Amino acid sequence: MIKVIFVCLGNICRSPMAEFIFKKMVEERGLKLSFDIDSAATSCYEVGNPVYPPAKAVLEKHGISGFHRARQITKRDVINSDYVVVMDSSNLLDVLRLTGGAFGERIFKLLSFTGEERDVADPWYSGNFDRAYEDIYEGCRCFLEYILKEKKDAIDYDLRH
Repeated sequence: MIKVIFVCLGNICRSPMAEFIFKKMVEERGLKLSFDIDSAATSCYEVGNPVYPPAKAVLEKHGISGFHRARQITKRDVINSDYVVVMDSSNLLDVLRLTGGAFGERIFKLLSFTGEERDVADPWYSGNFDRAYEDIYEGCRCFLEYILKEKKDAIDYDLRH
């Protein structure tokens, strides 16, 4: 099983959007049993809160839904994940600080899988949840293609059984 955790500042906008988008992509490919997908925050600001309503509305517009309560990432989350996928450079630094700089080989910015090093647009400040969705969707699509190549043997096993 491939464990993925998506991370942003509050875990009410971008990272749960990525979690739900990626879950839908994985399910559409018939790979649901091959993945454990979650999301978390680098801060404690929103712990316990649901997905922010405008983010939820954009997801629903694209036929995506799910239950979520914000939580803060722990060092154990990083240790137990194959991929820790952050939304921006600040999140990257926060996760590296949390781990003391360890486990960097499993920490990635989402849009790096698209060949870009830019941050996912933050709708909390811009109000543009559609733009965030587009960034996250493209990042998740490219991330899944990356995993399908990198973890081909593990996924092929699950498809055969």
